Amino acid sequence: MAGIAYDPLLRIPLGPLEVSPHGIGIAVGVLVGARLAVRAAAQRGIDAERFYDVLTWALFGALLGARLAYVVNHLGDYLDDPLAVVRVWEGGFSLLGGLAGSVVAGYPKLRAYRIPFWRYLDPVVPGIALGIAVGRIGDLVIADHLGKPTEFVLGYVCPEVETGSRCLAPVGEAVHQTALYDLVGAALVFVLLSRLARRPRPEAFLAAVFGLTYGIVRIVEGFFRVDVTHGTGLNGSQWTALAVVVASAVALVVRRDVEPAVTGDGRPGPAVPAHEQVGPGGCDQGASEDRASDDRAPEDRAPEEAEAGPRQ
Repeated sequence: MAGIAYDPLLRIPLGPLEVSPHGIGIAVGVLVGARLAVRAAAQRGIDAERFYDVLTWALFGALLGARLAYVVNHLGDYLDDPLAVVRVWEGGFSLLGGLAGSVVAGYPKLRAYRIPFWRYLDPVVPGIALGIAVGRIGDLVIADHLGKPTEFVLGYVCPEVETGSRCLAPVGEAVHQTALYDLVGAALVFVLLSRLARRPRPEAFLAAVFGLTYGIVRIVEGFFRVDVTHGTGLNGSQWTALAVVVASAVALVVRRDVEPAVTGDGRPGPAVPAHEQVGPGGCDQGASEDRASDDRAPEDRAPEEAEAGPRQ
């Protein structure tokens, strides 16, 4: 009964070059997610220049982390040919490894700008979920991440032509199209995060919900993939996702009593004291307000303040 059948498009010729729809999907996903996230970050006092500076470092880390995680998970494939590790054009990237690499690379920049980690991550995670969903369209175009044989109605019918990843069923029979499952799962996570973000939430809440829900998506999806397994039949991505799910669930429990806060314009903001909130330009908003109040002329102050003199 499986009915999804089409010939994949592996390359798009552009003059002397050929571009992969897979790469186009990833690039568009990053752009769409970043555009969404930068507006949410501004509501938390993070200006666009610093947001994109951190994001640039995070993207470099994502590329390295995605490749490193894939190589570690498929180490046996590289023992006989170690130079294959650097032949990235042959494919081999891990999405979860990319997310981890982006955190490692972006964190020092956050520290340099004195932007709290969770305050940056909370507005970013809806954009990450949307970016993943958009990026998976490229996987569908090239018929990548094809899984185990199936009779499921949404299975992908193996064509006679080459596909993005090897089709493990005979021509005319179907396999799980796990990229489609991931697209749907990431899209649902995005919808959930968008609805939750409409109300003030404790800092780290949205990031924890993302880790919990998308982690569950990857664990379930992993059972339909064809991949190297470790231990009790879980692949590397599933073990990573399981750790993220547990950590996210703990974070939600630990921070359940934190009072939410709002930004100066009344929109949802981080649950932190006002004197710690980062204003435009990355400076402490509360400190700026204190300095501004100190600069008032004596005649503009309340009588009791004028008598007491400037605050020390």
